[in-house]
Amino acid sequence: MVDGIVQTIPYLCKRCYSCVRECPAIAIRVENGQAVVISDRCISCGHCVTVCSQNAKSIKSDIDLVLNEILKTEKVYALVAPSFPASFPESYSKFPAALKELGFTGVVETAFGADLVSNVYVEELQKNPDLTIISSACPAVYNYIESYYCELVPKLAKIVSPMVAMGRYLKKTYGNDIKTVFIGPCIAKKSEILNPEVEGIIDAVLTFEEVKELFTRKNIKISELQDDDFDAPHSYMGKSYPLAGGLLKSADISGDILEKEIIVVEGKNKVEEILNEILDNKINAKFIDILFCEGCISGPAIDSNLNYYSRRAKVIDYIEWKNKSVDKLVWKSNIYNNRDLDLKREFEYKDKRIPTPDEDKIKEILAKSNKSTRQDELNCGSCGYKTCREYAIAIVKGLAENDMCLPYLIDKLEKAYADLKDTQEQLQSAEKLASIGQLAAGVAHEINNPLGTILLYTSLIKKEINKRIDNPQTIEDLDLIAEETNRCKNIVSNLLNFARQGQLKISDVDVFDIINGILKSVRIKPEFRGISFNVESEADETIIPGDIDQLKQVYLNVINNACEAMDEKQVKKISIRLLKDDRYFITEITDTGNGIPKENMNKLFTPFFTTKKIGKGTGLGLAISYGIIKMHKGDIRVISTVGEGTTFIIRLPLSNN
Repeated sequence: MVDGIVQTIPYLCKRCYSCVRECPAIAIRVENGQAVVISDRCISCGHCVTVCSQNAKSIKSDIDLVLNEILKTEKVYALVAPSFPASFPESYSKFPAALKELGFTGVVETAFGADLVSNVYVEELQKNPDLTIISSACPAVYNYIESYYCELVPKLAKIVSPMVAMGRYLKKTYGNDIKTVFIGPCIAKKSEILNPEVEGIIDAVLTFEEVKELFTRKNIKISELQDDDFDAPHSYMGKSYPLAGGLLKSADISGDILEKEIIVVEGKNKVEEILNEILDNKINAKFIDILFCEGCISGPAIDSNLNYYSRRAKVIDYIEWKNKSVDKLVWKSNIYNNRDLDLKREFEYKDKRIPTPDEDKIKEILAKSNKSTRQDELNCGSCGYKTCREYAIAIVKGLAENDMCLPYLIDKLEKAYADLKDTQEQLQSAEKLASIGQLAAGVAHEINNPLGTILLYTSLIKKEINKRIDNPQTIEDLDLIAEETNRCKNIVSNLLNFARQGQLKISDVDVFDIINGILKSVRIKPEFRGISFNVESEADETIIPGDIDQLKQVYLNVINNACEAMDEKQVKKISIRLLKDDRYFITEITDTGNGIPKENMNKLFTPFFTTKKIGKGTGLGLAISYGIIKMHKGDIRVISTVGEGTTFIIRLPLSNN
């Protein structure tokens, strides 16, 4: 294959992967989201060009070569493909005149070359009645076979295409010094003329689109020209080559639907099917006529606004119109006089298949996009490959990227959105906590001193009253004042603890030891009698980096809350589970309490929020715990079912890096 027949225009490529999906040779590599054509693997079929809605594929142009060099030579012949009426439906009778206006010495029908090779096909079928022969007129087909169905190379008819046949005729007739330019709808012809087997026969290839651009550059208005005819030799049924079964019609080979020894195939998908069938020895036909497009009238560079059926009708109209004026005796004479023209060629083995990677590697790639089982493989085709497995294989082969799977990207996007939302909530909470912390520090400082004074004078008054009077009610009232004042001091102390968060003294901390130490003190509290505690460790190591005093405060707050939540329950049980993953040490503390109503879940870590009875809690314990965990770069989450219980999940990093 020749480099650069089809290329990607990077700034126009929009990650749609349509070309990946349509490329039969898997000759598209995705690099940084851009679908790049791998020229060494490309068969120049042009399907990537036709399916690209962004016009992000360019075709190697011979316009400048023809205009600036070839047309400046003395003798230049244009070989026009028989599909031209489909591209010039209103002016095909003037087309030869327009080409001569451009500067071509002669304008001939490639269809005469088709007539020549049709006779050779008949001879081949007669000489090899027991062999399966595949037509070789379509360069995209034989490029495909040479590179990806190498075992079928011997079945290719060793016959040149009509273009090359006509080129050889012109060189023989007018001399090797003439220049020849093929004009047609086929991109693969641009690669064919550079094949060593036929190199030098055709000097350039122009698509119909390129010819129209030349007409524009030279200000040639084809509609204003006179009707003109092609130069001799004139063709006959070779004009039918651009239609499905045209070769059979030209060679007068039966293409009856009941004739199982003759098969006509057109279109990329059917080409792949038939080649696989032949490879698997499921086809016993004697002759298989294959066109990569749905006839040449559907070539990638046909440049026509007509639909398939209208294009077909235009070509048929042209055939009927022109064949009325063909002198069959002269035509037969021309065919006979060129019976010795060399119309043979050979084909090569160019195996470009990449071995399928081993199963473990495929599974590893699939796992990276969250596909662990067959059920996970959606085979939606959004990546451009038929199945998730083909996509994984393409990644291993270096043809695709990990971020081409749409469901995987959507999952990643949803997770990223959820993480972002969680981060925003944490940031809002952190900002709220910081503001409250500043307020708390000021309030605590201002209140602490008066509270100390109240306690001092309450104590003094109590001593004086004990000396002078015997009034139990007064003593009881003073005790209540002292008790409430102490409660206020505890609240202020918690406020100060909350406000002073920010400094960590990191050391190695054994979480298992911390929890067991807390449980020893909790078990002896009278109010927590009847609670059973169970600690299970599934972690091989329970030591992590952290601030031991602050982590003790976290676990103490959560365990105390769990105990208090079961005050009215008959079954009182706390289960503590320790485990690890790759990054975190995880503690799950589960109680059998009343659970937390859904409307309270978002308020749990808000300062001063509490559902406890008045005098039983300040609402600062979980807020302080939340802040400590966040300073440790961990997180704390809650799962709760009303009436069944609550689980607090504390995750702390295994490393402080």
